[in-house]
Amino acid sequence: MSNTHNSGLSQRGSLWQRLLMLPIRHLQQAVGSLGDLWRTPFTSVMTVFVLGISLALPATLHLFVKNAQHVSEQWDSSSQITLFLKLSTSEKSAKNLVNRIRLYNEVSEVHYISAEQALKEFKMLSGFGQSLEYLDKNPLPATVLVTPTQRSSKAQAANELLEKLLNEREVEQGKLDIEWLTRLEAMARLIEDIVLGVALLLCLSVVLIVGNTIRLAILNQKDAIAVMKLVGATDSFIQRPFLYAGIWYGIFGGILSCLCVALLAQYLESAITELTELYHSSFELQGLAFNEVMLLIAFAVTLGLLGSYLSVSQHIKAIEPNAD
Repeated sequence: MSNTHNSGLSQRGSLWQRLLMLPIRHLQQAVGSLGDLWRTPFTSVMTVFVLGISLALPATLHLFVKNAQHVSEQWDSSSQITLFLKLSTSEKSAKNLVNRIRLYNEVSEVHYISAEQALKEFKMLSGFGQSLEYLDKNPLPATVLVTPTQRSSKAQAANELLEKLLNEREVEQGKLDIEWLTRLEAMARLIEDIVLGVALLLCLSVVLIVGNTIRLAILNQKDAIAVMKLVGATDSFIQRPFLYAGIWYGIFGGILSCLCVALLAQYLESAITELTELYHSSFELQGLAFNEVMLLIAFAVTLGLLGSYLSVSQHIKAIEPNAD
């Protein structure tokens, strides 16, 4: 009875000992794989550079799309619908219309321009001021400038708002330059599709590059792997250093890609500032946020791990102690 009890205690003790040693073994193999990369500097540096530059391209395109969307949001919010009122509309009816339009959930601002104010501005801008004095009556209608909310500034929503405003009895006709909004949204969707396609191709190339690098490392250690299997090492134990190598490639490659994107954004910022100053505007280039940087590095690690896993799962199992 005592021997059984002692045996159970020893089994539980060995189990806890194995559980405690597991992270230590993983840490040792991770550090050892980093040492293997250090012993082959040329191959390691070239792989990291290829991985980092490959990921920097879609990350830069993402940065471009991000800033383009920021600019387009500003443009969308400044789009306006021009309503031309009927000539028979009185001043009181026009102001009542303005008050009704202000109650629309899709409307952000409403600006009323009376017929007299429109004629006065036309005289100043057209150069026909004296000739217009001979007119019997004012030919220009009162106008209402309607600025949609940001949500209603999109092409389809703005068109629906225009149709709704045309149902007002005081409105003769309305104008909305919908084409440039439609083209802008189509260009943004096209750029997003291009970024996605390029990113998929480059991610595939990263997986293949890391997988090929790990394959060469496995072939270089083929004899050592055969000896390890001969003394009883499992495939999972042999695979871990190569998997950690893929993780290290991903970490260093992700950091390099973030640096490349930051340097490129810094280089373009001065040129963009000079361009916006010519148009008397201000625009600040937005770089990668902290969460985007961490996501990029995590994505690079995932690709590195995937490439190494595909390589080790295929080649290490093929190595046998009795193979020539």
